[in-house]
Amino acid sequence: MRKSGGSGPGERRGAGPGESEGHARGGDGSSRDGDVSGEDGAPRRAGTSRHDGPARRKESEDAWDDGLIARRVTEGANGGQAAVAETRKSRPQTVRPLVYDGPLRSRLDAMRELVGLSRTRLDSKTLAEAGRVLDEAAARRKLSGQHTVVAIAGATGSGKSQLFNALAGVAISETGVRRPTTAAPIACSWSDGAASLIDRLGIPGRLRRRPLQSPEAEAQLRGLVLVDLPDLDSAAVQHREQAERLLELVDAVIWVVDPEKYADAVLHERYLRPLAGHAEVMFVVLNQVDRLPGEAADQVLDDLRRLLDEDGIALGEHGEPGATVLALSALTGEGMGDLREALGEFVAERGAAARRVAADIDAAAARLRPVYATRRRTGLSEQARDEFSARLADAVGATAAGEAAERAWLRNANRACGTPWLRLWRWYLDRSDLPTGRLTLRGQGEEQATARQKVEQAVRTVADRASAGLPAPWAQAVREAATRGAHGLPEALDELAARAGLPPGRPPRPGWWPVAVLVQAAMTLLQVVGGLWLVGQIAGVMAPNLGVPVLLMVSGIIGGPLVEWTCKLAARGPARRYGLEAERRLREAAAGCGRARVLDPVAAELLRYREVREQYGRVLGTGVGVR
Repeated sequence: MRKSGGSGPGERRGAGPGESEGHARGGDGSSRDGDVSGEDGAPRRAGTSRHDGPARRKESEDAWDDGLIARRVTEGANGGQAAVAETRKSRPQTVRPLVYDGPLRSRLDAMRELVGLSRTRLDSKTLAEAGRVLDEAAARRKLSGQHTVVAIAGATGSGKSQLFNALAGVAISETGVRRPTTAAPIACSWSDGAASLIDRLGIPGRLRRRPLQSPEAEAQLRGLVLVDLPDLDSAAVQHREQAERLLELVDAVIWVVDPEKYADAVLHERYLRPLAGHAEVMFVVLNQVDRLPGEAADQVLDDLRRLLDEDGIALGEHGEPGATVLALSALTGEGMGDLREALGEFVAERGAAARRVAADIDAAAARLRPVYATRRRTGLSEQARDEFSARLADAVGATAAGEAAERAWLRNANRACGTPWLRLWRWYLDRSDLPTGRLTLRGQGEEQATARQKVEQAVRTVADRASAGLPAPWAQAVREAATRGAHGLPEALDELAARAGLPPGRPPRPGWWPVAVLVQAAMTLLQVVGGLWLVGQIAGVMAPNLGVPVLLMVSGIIGGPLVEWTCKLAARGPARRYGLEAERRLREAAAGCGRARVLDPVAAELLRYREVREQYGRVLGTGVGVR
């Protein structure tokens, strides 16, 4: 510590004009046993006046301007020390904001896109962590990139406040046997321009400090903003909540453990293990090693490393990235030099904030993995699509419609090319039937119910195949899309079947039908001529000659059925083609209806999932989708 007449940094920071007396004597202005308590509860000895004249006021005008509260330690004539809390008037400063490199910006953009694509598919609770990371990353980016905010966290009695004071070079945070000791977070900044960072933490001006160190020590930690957190195992719930809130906002954390509670399950399970991915912005300090005899300190340190390894925390050994593990004693100063050196290098890199954001992205992505990643190939195969279309075609009776069309064509051919006598007989039999060429695909209510069941089964089957292997939220979205499309699908299929069925009237006729009709008419004419000839002979009108009229009648009687049989053989090919064409039209109509109502919405959901999966891969930093 410096004497009051020295020229170090502690001397240059004099009292500011805006300081109230309550800051020097305590929140209520009272003193106790010669001590003066500030509003943060830290004990302060009396002996230094705030009214030291114009010289000190002039000195304050050139002091740092963060609006922080400084600690000046002076040595009185009796060798005692006095600490005075003093504030400074803020002056505007130019602070360069934090800059994220290209890969980190890409990951943040991908996460923002991922959240946007997922809002209508995932609940807000699932996306809350990703949204928080995006908000905090955006907020941190606007603030100083020249400062690194490091929190000191630990359990009651671990000596974290003692370590905080040792790094600051002055008793700032209260230490003692009373528990909990640290009731509110205290910030200490080693350089100007950190006010906005501390504002983000919600630490009021009365709990902001400046260190008291040599110029060399201060230069070593320039850019550091150190925060002493309330105890993580405090009996006061609000203390733990405040500590956990700040742990989400700082750039790095120094975890302080002691030889008695370094293996505490609460510390490892609640804090260290969930933050295993933040190893590169973590220091783990085994404090109070002066209490361990002989080689016990090394044994405890090795056991601590083992526990950290079980927690999944990478250790920064042999030049590898990871947590820095040190053993020291804040009371005796043993190992403090190593911590200062490691902390100085860490702060000088100016990369802790970006690494913290990257680690937060990794943690959020790991929590989101169950709702984005799958190990199975997803999507609808062509076989599944074809089977769905075939099921719909079967539901509308496409095959039966084709067969009916074929029979209608043949029946029309028989009517055109059959003998007149058979045609009259068939007309008599068919006059109660439906008109030739008209198809009724759905007649009875039972058939309609059966067809509806077939449609519903087809939709369920295709939805199950499309959602197979998808994470639960996206599988649910696919099934819901298929279910929405299934509403009204049977009725739509009925309407399409009616429009796509056979046109009213007779089926078209091939070019040879007129010839067949003429031949059949000739056969009929032969029968009529032969019959009339025979009648004329019987009546005596014509000369007797049985041979010619009988020959004519036999020719007509045999030739008529022969022509009809020949036409049937010739009509089979065109009739089959006509039936297949009718079946094809109906199948295409059913497939188009099913595609528009079910397959396209399902494909849209699958496409959205592929998009978010690709974005998730970019969030992970792989640049490709994941399975």
